[in-house]
Amino acid sequence: MHEPDGERTSVTQRAVESVKAMIADGEVGPGERLPTERDLSARLGVSRSSMREAIRALTTLGVLEARHGAGVYVTALRPADLLETFSVLAEVSQGRTLLEVLQVRRMLEPAATALAAARADDAQLDRVGALLERMDGEPDTFCADTVSADLGFHQAIVESTGNATLAAINEGLSSRTFNARVWAGHREAGLTAKLREDHVLIHEALVARDPDAARAAATTHVMRVERWLGADLARDSA
Repeated sequence: MHEPDGERTSVTQRAVESVKAMIADGEVGPGERLPTERDLSARLGVSRSSMREAIRALTTLGVLEARHGAGVYVTALRPADLLETFSVLAEVSQGRTLLEVLQVRRMLEPAATALAAARADDAQLDRVGALLERMDGEPDTFCADTVSADLGFHQAIVESTGNATLAAINEGLSSRTFNARVWAGHREAGLTAKLREDHVLIHEALVARDPDAARAAATTHVMRVERWLGADLARDSA
């Protein structure tokens, strides 16, 4: 069976949707072996080449995994694996799209931080506090460890909500490259102390287990970064 290239894309997508439906319906579950490529091809009425492309696409998305000599299996379907390709968004986004990423963060981070204030246990708060300490330093300076600690600080907060999907989305919206750019820009403007103060206020609200204060502090922080990026983009386009 042979399909022209344009038709093959459509057929491959149909095969992808069919395999996803098999998983969603419970016909084959996490950790279970998928029927062979030959059997799937016959069942779905598509060529083996299209079926192979569909399996490859689902493997890239973290839905399937090929085990050498053992066949193709459904993964554990963990949010972090399924959303792994999503992490490219923040890393490669530029201009207006990057600003939109921050706007999405402004919708999610405050709510996640408020939830963390209600759910985080002492060990999780200690971890957040330790990451905050790594951001300490001389005013208006920063280093690579500060950038790493900043990313870890926010991720640790979201992870403490106990919502693995939310944690995976937050990680996908975070970018080490962009974080370094934010700290560098604030250093040039003499404003890194403001960034550190934002993190201190977030931590204080978490320790006080005050969801409202945590939400407000996180909102202030993301909006500060969003305003800075907007001004930076305006300067670049001037």
